[in-house]
Amino acid sequence: MLLSKKKIEQAPDLDENAPVSRQYEIKYHVYYGWPTYWVGPDVWGLSNNPGPLFSETKKESVKVESENGDPHLRSATEVIGYHIHARDGDIGHVEDFIVEDHNWTVRYIIIDTRNWLPGGRKVLVSPTWIDSVDWLENNVKVDLTVEQIRKAPEYDPAAPVNRAYEVKLYDFYGRPKYW
Repeated sequence: MLLSKKKIEQAPDLDENAPVSRQYEIKYHVYYGWPTYWVGPDVWGLSNNPGPLFSETKKESVKVESENGDPHLRSATEVIGYHIHARDGDIGHVEDFIVEDHNWTVRYIIIDTRNWLPGGRKVLVSPTWIDSVDWLENNVKVDLTVEQIRKAPEYDPAAPVNRAYEVKLYDFYGRPKYW
């Protein structure tokens, strides 16, 4: 595709300091007539790498994403270290994430409580239990209490997160299971 100087000059503005958003990508793809990489049977559109994430048609996907506001893309490493705010106080910080490698789903956030609890420990929290992420204040608000996190089943990085552990975790928190 050849682009004229005029076409480039009239392109949507680029804010180099803002995070990438799907709306920004949609605006550029529509303006230049580019195919979208996020629509199709796989994460890269019609390509099969790195794996299937979307099964919506192009029209449905763009419509849904446009209606859902402004989902900013962020690096997971940016969130590591963010403070965890429970409903009734501070309880830890984000240490890492557990991601399912077959569909790239962030399944759990690893919370380290060592700076808040004597001796500290690591626990897992599902991203679905997050109320909000404050990018400016570097904190994550979870829909759990300090006591729930304090008494949650401890996470051992050396042990696998298997279905038995997940059942124990979801039963402890009293949350509906994702499977």
